[in-house]
Amino acid sequence: MPHSDGTVSITVNGEHKRVAAGLSLADLASELGLIPEKVAVERNLEIVPRSTLADVRVEDGDDLEIVTFVGGGDHPKPIADDSWTVAGRTFRSRLIVGTGKYKDFAQNAAALEASGAEIVTVAVRRVNISDRSQPLLMDYIDPKTVTYLPNTAGCFDAESAIRTLRLAREAGGWDLVKLEVLGEAKTLYPDMHETLRATEVLANEGFKPMVYCVDDPIAAKRLENAGAVAIMPLGAPIGSGLGIQNRITIRLIVEGAGVPVLVDAGVGTASDAAVAMELGCDGVLMNTAIAEAKDPVMMAAAMKSAVEAGRLAYRAGRMGQRRYADPSSPLAGLI
Repeated sequence: MPHSDGTVSITVNGEHKRVAAGLSLADLASELGLIPEKVAVERNLEIVPRSTLADVRVEDGDDLEIVTFVGGGDHPKPIADDSWTVAGRTFRSRLIVGTGKYKDFAQNAAALEASGAEIVTVAVRRVNISDRSQPLLMDYIDPKTVTYLPNTAGCFDAESAIRTLRLAREAGGWDLVKLEVLGEAKTLYPDMHETLRATEVLANEGFKPMVYCVDDPIAAKRLENAGAVAIMPLGAPIGSGLGIQNRITIRLIVEGAGVPVLVDAGVGTASDAAVAMELGCDGVLMNTAIAEAKDPVMMAAAMKSAVEAGRLAYRAGRMGQRRYADPSSPLAGLI
């Protein structure tokens, strides 16, 4: 029975309401700010066909459930420019690739193109004066369009590394260089004492060294203070393909660094590259993972996608980790 004021008492989604007597379910939905065509109505535990919502009148004591579909999450923000800068030079690609272990320079060039990389590492070696017909890397990868990063691969003391990079600068004018000084041949782990010594000398001579180092936050900070323009901790031993073995220390290096941090060495497959980027690294350097793949060009494309996806995931902000399940559908509004 309607009340004396011409209203009826009903329950809508668990809430008691008084509405005008004679109101149709379609009118009620509209009054609640809903679009009748986008909801479903249950009246006293019976579904009301949507086609009849305008004809069915609410009655005193009705218990109504009005439902619709809901989703979660915010609208995505536009992806702004996400370039990075090292020693005053800006790049869009966060993948750096090497130039060793390929079957030939043509394959190397094809893999480079598929990777989208804008920087390649190059070793400094003696010119082959006995066979002048041998092809040169520069014939396939133009240093005018791709940034060459001369490195000191194979150097086991500061003096030889410094000498190598002085020759590199003379040969091509490069001052942005990659420094690595190895401790011994089996692990190819960096000798941090010699690495730090070489970094200081090179920085004083105007070089801008990107430095390969152990995954040690203290050593990384010392290198930065000595003049390193980028810190390049290993993820695992060079050429091992084991992936990042210590995410904790890599993350600590990223948090404490005032210069770019790039994982250098140990990447084996695309997921390893994505992990490095998800940790907040500015980039990843790799050679063997691409060059020794069954299809280097395809792997180079995979690495490009992995680095981009990992970076995007880092920028998006990872969800919190929980010990127990948490339902993705909201419990609020549950029937």
